[in-house]
Formats: sequence, structure tokens, C-alpha cells
Amino acid sequence: MNAEDEQRPDPEALLRAAAQEGRGRLKVFLGAAPGVGKTYEMLMEGAARARDGVDVVVGVVETHGRAETEAMTRGLTIMPRREVDYEGRTLTEMDLDGLIARRPQLVLVDELAHTNAPGSRHPKRYQDVEELLAAGIDVFSTINIQHIESLNDVVASFTRVRVRETVPDKVLETAEIEVVDIPPDELIERLKDGKVYIPHEATRALTHFFSKSNLSALRELALRRAAQAVDAQMLDYVRSHALAGNWAGGERIVVAVSELPGGDFLVRAAKRIADSLRAPWTAVHVETPRYADFGPEEHRRLAATMNLASRLGAQVMSLPAPTVLQGLISVLADVRATQLIVGKSNRSRWFELRHGSVVDRVVRGTPGVAVHVLPMEGTSPSPPRPRKPLRFESAYGWTLLMIAAVTGIGLGLSNWLQVGNVALLYLVPVLVAASIFGRWPGITAGLVSSLAYNFFFLPPTGTLTVSNPENVVTLVVLLTVALVTSHFAARARVQADIAASSARQNAAIAGFSRQLTATGNDEELMQAICAEVARLFDVRTVLLMTSPDGPTVRAAWPPENHLGAIDIAAAGWALENGLPAGRGSDTLTSSDWLFTPLKTANRTLGTIGLARDNGEPLRSDKLPLFMSLIDQASLVLERLQLEGQMRDVAQLRERDRLRAALLSSVSHDLRTPITSILTAVPGLRQKATPALIDTVESEAMRLNRFVANLLDMARVEAGALKLGIEAVDLTDAVAAAVHDTRLTLEGHEIKLDVSPGLALVRVDPQLFHHCLINLLDNAGRYADPGTAITIEGRRLPDALTLSIIDQGPGLPVGREREVFETFLRLEGSDRVKGGTGLGLAIVKGFAEAMGLSVSAANHENPHGARFTLRFPEKLLVRESEAAA
Repeated sequence: MNAEDEQRPDPEALLRAAAQEGRGRLKVFLGAAPGVGKTYEMLMEGAARARDGVDVVVGVVETHGRAETEAMTRGLTIMPRREVDYEGRTLTEMDLDGLIARRPQLVLVDELAHTNAPGSRHPKRYQDVEELLAAGIDVFSTINIQHIESLNDVVASFTRVRVRETVPDKVLETAEIEVVDIPPDELIERLKDGKVYIPHEATRALTHFFSKSNLSALRELALRRAAQAVDAQMLDYVRSHALAGNWAGGERIVVAVSELPGGDFLVRAAKRIADSLRAPWTAVHVETPRYADFGPEEHRRLAATMNLASRLGAQVMSLPAPTVLQGLISVLADVRATQLIVGKSNRSRWFELRHGSVVDRVVRGTPGVAVHVLPMEGTSPSPPRPRKPLRFESAYGWTLLMIAAVTGIGLGLSNWLQVGNVALLYLVPVLVAASIFGRWPGITAGLVSSLAYNFFFLPPTGTLTVSNPENVVTLVVLLTVALVTSHFAARARVQADIAASSARQNAAIAGFSRQLTATGNDEELMQAICAEVARLFDVRTVLLMTSPDGPTVRAAWPPENHLGAIDIAAAGWALENGLPAGRGSDTLTSSDWLFTPLKTANRTLGTIGLARDNGEPLRSDKLPLFMSLIDQASLVLERLQLEGQMRDVAQLRERDRLRAALLSSVSHDLRTPITSILTAVPGLRQKATPALIDTVESEAMRLNRFVANLLDMARVEAGALKLGIEAVDLTDAVAAAVHDTRLTLEGHEIKLDVSPGLALVRVDPQLFHHCLINLLDNAGRYADPGTAITIEGRRLPDALTLSIIDQGPGLPVGREREVFETFLRLEGSDRVKGGTGLGLAIVKGFAEAMGLSVSAANHENPHGARFTLRFPEKLLVRESEAAA
């Protein structure tokens, strides 16, 4: 990195800064726990801004009945809340449209993590705040540390309380954060005084969430999270303004890894140091020209080390550079590192003399950075690589051949050229060897050219003796020019290789993006992902997604790829845990495949597996490109899934609209004639035969039950059931249901087999009555004529069951659960003999609404169908409660 690069602003930081132009600014008052005074502090600062002439509006503030908080709202403009009707209740939410229309300079919005009432434009309040900020309105808001998504699990681990309302971390990335903090003892005193919760809730909170140890831990989390946010914003500002220096407000660690053994020890040591300092850390490998000489074992070792660092939470980087020192300086400046961890080399003294001590050069070249030099534990000096035999086709062979050719040309032209001009001819093989083969062949060419020029052209020829002092100067100049030109030519070659490598990587990413965006459906997209990854990395690929039957192969390249049981197990583990599995990882390493999850911020979409025919892992220099492609593939997959979900939602809305219109039409159109028929029945009794009257009345009642089932089904699917739970005696409930279905049950003996002394059950009497009527009606229509219908009640150790058993054809084997699906007709259910396909579906919907479960099975002796309602223990009334 040169001086101009160091003074150049970071393009990504500039883009992030540009994205904030025209947007409002967010300030978050962050607290460790409820009751620390976040809302009060927000209102106090809002009032101060209002006194300074700023147009301040209270969007929503939750005072929770605290007098001092309510007092702070006086004198501020309060936007009336929007009313939302939900399940018979009126809820109030922030009037987002009203605030945008009024466009104040500053809006006060309490409880950033709040979940909005159903029917609001956004499900979460922080999304309302995002819209206000996009409109150019500044916002003050409040949040507790346990509501931050990334810390939710950490807080739950020691408080034993999991908060369901969370805010993504990205919301706080650009926010100004003010920590509102009071000591734990003072907060506990406020709780005891009733300033946080009402006395009953306060007593319970003191024994659970508000213990001193919990509050101290929460306080530390809040302070650390605020420090991390400030550090990230400071680094963004430094990079966008190209300011020099480390700006070490917090520790930032970089560990340099290489292909040598012991890299895993170095990474684990860096992890321990980072954890002890609570600091972010980066693992970096610098690809020097030596990288091209790595063997398979070195590539495998380096890839394993980089994978380990990634699993331990490090940011992983691999960048090309002419030297290790230049690469490390570039990374240290980019991340503004304060500490560098390197390993103590075990290379030979000849290597150190030849290349210089990397550690010494790093220490001298990184002022202001603390350098930790750790021994590479468990390593031994690397055995010398076997020297490759010098062949004619090698770099040195071509170099010697060019020098020989130039010597021959010089001898042929010696009669026409002066000796000094012949020396210039030897610059040609030096430049060619340095630019094509590298530095050392270029230096070799310079030395050999000097010797050849001395031997063949400087008197006395045929010896290495130089008689004329002027020729000594010519020889020294030739050697110096050869060395300098070879050095710069080799350096230019390295820079060109680095630029070409970066260009290839950028082109690969751009081509991959174009390929994915041009794909129209899931199957084509998955196949394109596999084909592109296989082409770019010369591997076999397979992509799996989750299904009810476990991981399922959705695409592969080549298409004939098949996975074994251990491979499927590794893929399933990667899908379930969101971590790599298989060869090259720490889990299920016996698999031939390495499975990497395709993840987004909230979930794992699938996993892609890589395998080579020779079993070698992906090279470490390819990992950053591979992870970039994985991230892009995940985003495109998520986009397609979201588009599919939106289409499904649109179809569901349209279906629900048509269904509601149909049910409304049927219910209104049929209610009137039913009512007329039932009204006319008493008049017909005076003129018509009793059989005709019974028929009219029976059909009218059946038609009435059909319409009632339609309305009940609409209520179940709309979630509009209103429960009135009461203690019900099963015997009385069964008797009432049998009486109402007496016409359907005519010709069948009813056997009541209910154990004496069964407990009362907590159900909605009306819904439970509908369940029994539909079950008895189903049994009456399917039982064989003249057979008995048994109603059986039993007390189990953990539940109570009520079964209705008929003697009929029974249910299709293996399809017992399907009888409860809406409008599905099965032989042996209520779907055929005049059935509407609704009765049993209503039973299931009503039962689940009351907390019951219903099941269907075949009964062997006598043969028929058995439908069972199960009442769990919590719905049974104890004897002491019944007596009371």
C-alpha cells in the first residue's frame, strides 16, 4: 500500500455516508432493564429541543401510570393515536400517516421493539420508525438491551426470561446511542417503591429478573453494546474521511496465518485473546508469489486453519500482495487494528538470511500496533523441499538458452559493434526472464550475463580476468542494471498478477450475479448455482433443501450426483445448525462432501455441498470468493421464496374473499326459505298427513344444520370464535345432544357407557354441543340399520376421553386423519350419504379452539368407526373446585 492509497477514502464508507443523506437521524436511549429512566430522559431532551425552537411531536409514549413521566409530556405536542379494532377490543397505535403528513422536525417514539396491532401497515414499531427516517424526520426512541436480536439468547441464558419482541441489530448501526444507566441497588429500590411495576408484579420481579446479579450483567451488556456501536461509527467516519491512525478507542485484533503447521494453535490463541478483551478479530492470509509453489498438503492445512477461524467467529480475509509485510500493513490499516498476532517461524537460517525475518519486518513496519509473537506449538522445522531437477523446459533453462543466444549474436556482430554496445544486448534476457519467470530467474540472468560478457568479450577473452579498469565499470554497471531491472520487472509482474487475480474474482462475482438474476424459477436458479460454482472452482456440487422427509437434493452438477447416508446426515446437520459439516469441517468428517449452509439473517434456506475427485478441500485463496457467491445465492433464493410467498398470500386473500362471499350468499339466501318452511309446519299439521309433516320438518332441520355448519366453518377459519368456558357435566351434555339428533338416530339403540363419577370439564357449552351433534349425526348416518351406537367415557391417568362408536363400514385404512379435512369426501365418513364435508372439520376446529383433541380410528369388535374427544388434565375440574 502506497501513501496515496492510505490517504484515499474508503469507497464503501462513502457509499454508506451518502445513503444517509436526506434521511432523518435516529437517537436511541438504551437501558439495561425497565425502570432505569429511558422514557423520562427522552422526554426531557425532547422538551429541551422544543424550548430551542425545534418542532417536537410525541408520536407515542408509554407512561405506565408513572406520574413523573406523565408530567414530562405536558407542554409537548402529542399526536393522537390511531384506533384499531381487534377481536372486539379497541387498540391504539402510533398514527404514522398523520406524522408523515405533519412532518415535524423531531418525533418521540417510545418502545422501539413494540409489536403493532394486527392490521397496521408494519408489524413492528421499528419499521414505522424506518419510514419516518426515510421521510427525513428525526426520531428519538427507547429500547432495553434484552430486545436487541443478537443479545436475546445471551440475556435469556442468565435471566431465564426470553423476550419475544426484538429489534434487528442493523437498526442501531447508524443510530446515535445514549446509555441511560443507574446502579442495580438504586433500580431495586425503585422497584420496591412501586416506581417500575405495581406492588404484586414488583415482588415477583425481584425474585426473578431483577436480581442484582442479573442487573449487573445486563448493565455490562448495555455498556459494551453501546461501545461497539460507537466504535463502528467512528471507524466508518475515519474511513470515509481517510484519516490516518489506529483510533484505538477499543481493541481490534488481527491474526496472520500461513501454510505452516501450527496455524490452528495460533487461531485458538487469538480467539482467547479476543474473548478476554471482548474485541472483534480478523484472520488474514497474505498470498505472496510463493503461494503458487504450495503443494496439496499446504493448501489443505491452510484451508483447515481458515475454516477454523471462521467457525470461531473471526472475519476471514485472504488477499494477494507482493510481500507478507505489505499485505499485513494493508489489512491493519483497513481494520484499524491495535494488536497483531503472528507465529514464530521455524524456517531454516538460510531462509531467514535469504528473505529476512518476517517477524522483525512486521514489528518495524507496523508502528502503533502491539505485535504478539507466539510459538507455533507442536511444530517442527519444515523439511526442505526436494529441489526440482533443472530441465531444459524450466525457467532457468529458458533463461540460459536466451543468454546463449544473445552471446552467439554478440559474437557474430563483434566485428561491427563496439564491446560496450554488446553489453546492452544482455539486458534483453534479463528483462524477459524477470518479467516472465520472476525475480530469481531475472537475477540469475543478470549474474550469468555478466560472466558471459566478461568471458567472451572483455580482454583477455576466454578468462574471467579484466585487464582494463574501464571494463570493470562496464561490468559493474551491467550487473547493477540487471539486478535493478529484474527487481522492478518482477515487482511489476507480481502487481499484474495481483490485479489479474482481483479482476478475475470481480468478473466471477459479476457473472454469477447476472446468471442468478436472469433465472426465473427455483429449479433453474438452483441448477444455475450448482453449475456456476462447479465451473468456477472445478468441483462437484449438490444443493439440498429441507423437506418433510429430511434433506432433499434439488440440484446437482454433474446431474448424476448421488449422496450416501453419511452425506445426507452431514447435510441435515448443516441445515439444522447453520454451520459447515462434512470433509474439511469438524463435524461428520467421514463424508466426501463439504456442506456449507445458505443462510440469511433469520434462517437457513438450504445447503450446498462441494466435493473433489481427489478428495482435496477448497483452496484457502478461493474461500472469500466462495463465501461471496454463497451470500449472493442465499439472497437470490430468499428473494424468490419471498416472491412465491407473496403470490401465495395474494391467492389466499382472493380465495378467502370468494369463500366469504360464497358463505355469506349461501347463509343469507338459505336462511329465508328455511325460516318460512319452519313457520309453515304448524299450519300444515292441520291439513297434511303426519308422515309428510315429519318429512318437511326433518329436511328443514337438516337444511338448517347445513347452513349452521357453513357459518360455523366460516367462524373457525376466520378465527372469530368467542369462547365462554364453563364447567360442563358430560352426561348432561351427551343427553342434550342425543335429544337434538333423535331423528337422525331413529332406529339405533343408544348405549351410554360412561364411567361413574367422571369429573366436570371446562369447555364452551355451545361449541361442545355442536361437536357432539356432528359426531352423533355422522354415526347415525353411517351405522348399519338397527345397530347400536355406543357413547363411552373413560378416565385416564392424565386425561379424560369421550368416544362415539358406530357399527358400520368404518374408515379407509391409513386415511383416518383425512376425515377432518374440509370438503374432502372419503368413503366411510360423513362425506358421502348426504354429507357436506363440513361436520367433522367443524368438530376438529371447535375442539382445538377449546383445547381438546379429536381423533378417528376403526373399531374392530364390533366393526365400525370410533371418534374420540380427549380432554387434557388442565381442562378437568377438581373435586374441591366442583364442591366450591
